[in-house]
Amino acid sequence: MRTLVIDGVEIPEALLAQEAQNHPGASAADARAAAGHALAIRALLLHRAIRLGLEATPEVDGRGREETLEEALIRELLDAEVEVAAPTHAECRRVYDAAPQRFRTPALSEASHILVEPRGDDDDAIHAARDAATRLIAALAGGARTFAELARDHSDCPSGATGGSLGQLRPGDLVAEVERVLAGLAPGEIAAEPVRSRFGWHVLRLDRRIEGRQLPFEMVEDQIRLHLESRAWTAAATRYVADLTAEARRQGVALTLNADGGVREGSATLGDFLSDTGVAERLAPWLDVVDADLARRVGEAAAVAGDTVPMFARAAMASFVAEANDERWTNLISAARDAKDPALACLAAILRSKLVPAKQVFTVIRRVAA
Repeated sequence: MRTLVIDGVEIPEALLAQEAQNHPGASAADARAAAGHALAIRALLLHRAIRLGLEATPEVDGRGREETLEEALIRELLDAEVEVAAPTHAECRRVYDAAPQRFRTPALSEASHILVEPRGDDDDAIHAARDAATRLIAALAGGARTFAELARDHSDCPSGATGGSLGQLRPGDLVAEVERVLAGLAPGEIAAEPVRSRFGWHVLRLDRRIEGRQLPFEMVEDQIRLHLESRAWTAAATRYVADLTAEARRQGVALTLNADGGVREGSATLGDFLSDTGVAERLAPWLDVVDADLARRVGEAAAVAGDTVPMFARAAMASFVAEANDERWTNLISAARDAKDPALACLAAILRSKLVPAKQVFTVIRRVAA
């Protein structure tokens, strides 16, 4: 089974392909990259929660949706390890003073309309509906009947039963084309032309406009504090995940995901080996047995560098861990997967990449003319 290494986590190709379906992107490569990072982060967080011995009970949100056990564990981990200081009164005040216009009640309006729906989808029906709406505007201008009377008799909207009143409106309550026309009317004014929307033709009247008012700092301080806390927590959680990822990369392959998404220790935590002289000491006799030519070349390279074989091996490991990208890690793990000792096989592969290629000997055969 082919695997890839992403952010220090070994991920089966099949699992990555399955997860990519949940990460739409501009290209298949973008979707795979997003899926890989999501799987790696999830694995690192779950592994950390398990190592800390955390337990969590799934919670249910206001819409009745219950967390999975994994989601609950990750939430418990972040709650336990991500801490942010509560914003001070002075910090909240600075936010308010920097942009007081943000803390205003929304402008409100009261409006009425008469909706004339076309009696079909063809142009004739649409034009007929517009003509009917135009006649209603003319009747209102003549003063023969009131807006409420015409709305009750002619409107195709349920609001016609209440004289066409739309009630008190906030920005965004109505379709954009209707809101734009109402914004240009004075209280009591009727739009001179019918307004088209996806619902039909509207005869519009602005009844009242209530401008927004500035809210005092005391009324919005808690709102500002919650916003600052949320922003600070998000930044801290992002740093926390980045630190976990950086540590996994330093280790090499810190974790491995099973085909079912389960987490286990990684195939090759080379970062740990850097401080374990025992592993490097094992390298020379191991190479003598499995690859005598490589053992000789490593010994020669170490002598040229003035190092012992263990010192040379640790330097090579440190260089690889510091510089390798996900592709190089993937290739390394693939090469060592079937070895009896994957760690030593990884070390051997790294050493090969650090050595000067052996000189090839060619035999030149001179053809002699008969």
